[in-house]
Amino acid sequence: MEISKKIYVLLILVTTVLLMKYAQSIILPFILALLSWFVIRVLKRILHKTKFLNFLPEWIFTVISTILLMGFVLGIFTLITKNIQQLSATLPEYQANIVHITNGLNQYFDIDFSTMIKNFAKNFEFATILSGLLAAFTGLLGNTVTILLYLIFLLFEEKLFPLKLKAMYPHEKEYNKTQTILEKIDHSISNYIAVKTVISLITGALSYVVLLLIGIDAPFFWAFLIFILNYIPTIGSLIATIFPAIFALLQFGGFEEGLLVLLIVGIIQLIVGNFVEPKVMGNSLNISPLVVLITLAVWGAIWGFTGMMLSVPITVIMIIIMAEFKSTRPIAILLSQDGTIHND
Repeated sequence: MEISKKIYVLLILVTTVLLMKYAQSIILPFILALLSWFVIRVLKRILHKTKFLNFLPEWIFTVISTILLMGFVLGIFTLITKNIQQLSATLPEYQANIVHITNGLNQYFDIDFSTMIKNFAKNFEFATILSGLLAAFTGLLGNTVTILLYLIFLLFEEKLFPLKLKAMYPHEKEYNKTQTILEKIDHSISNYIAVKTVISLITGALSYVVLLLIGIDAPFFWAFLIFILNYIPTIGSLIATIFPAIFALLQFGGFEEGLLVLLIVGIIQLIVGNFVEPKVMGNSLNISPLVVLITLAVWGAIWGFTGMMLSVPITVIMIIIMAEFKSTRPIAILLSQDGTIHND
């Protein structure tokens, strides 16, 4: 009986992973809509703290928060598109700088770097990367209608959901337990989104000022890339530092600006990531660093870049839910950072 139960659980797990992998065109827009819903809830809480708006009905707060979010996303998309087009237009200049850097390396080290770089360039073409990024943003905009539809229905369901939950769990004990789980999920995810967004905005804004002063082309694009990559745990900040540094090397045709970007942006990432973020966020997520890396790889393999960004919120939800049930509680403890969980 025990073996059949384990086989049953394994089959469910495999089926779920396959479903998430091959039905991502349906699931991902819903996940992004759910994430947007959490952001709107955070914005509503901020608006509620504004005293002169307290007389407004709840639906007005929802509308204002939704408009703010949609306006932010549309503005970012417009700016990013313009920046990518600007970078694409100046590509021939960067190609000349690559030749200049290669010749300098050949003379200094007496090694044929030209062949090495040509072989590397076959697999790494800046123009291809830029067009790929533009296609990704365009594809995301193409899913906006689907995401928006999901979001609208989520906002409508928000008011009716407590009534449905009460009908689903007529016994007070079961209702309270389910309500507690949902409140914990709401608090943890909303807190993570709010804090991580503020931290990423600070990092992106400081990096923008640095890149602007150094004279990097399209500084907003690189600052936005740093902002987005900071949502990816551990490796995101590293990639966010290396990308603009490599670009500075290509733009200026020398190592000074690239090293300057690497040094200053790296220091910003180090200070914000290791001192500011832990102070603000604390240990509220309670996830083991090893688990963060594993889930990052797993969700990245399933959903790519989006999966990496969603790896932490998904893991938080899993830990909270599993902690509430006796059979899965040991797994929740194993995934936690220090062996304690929220309801200990």
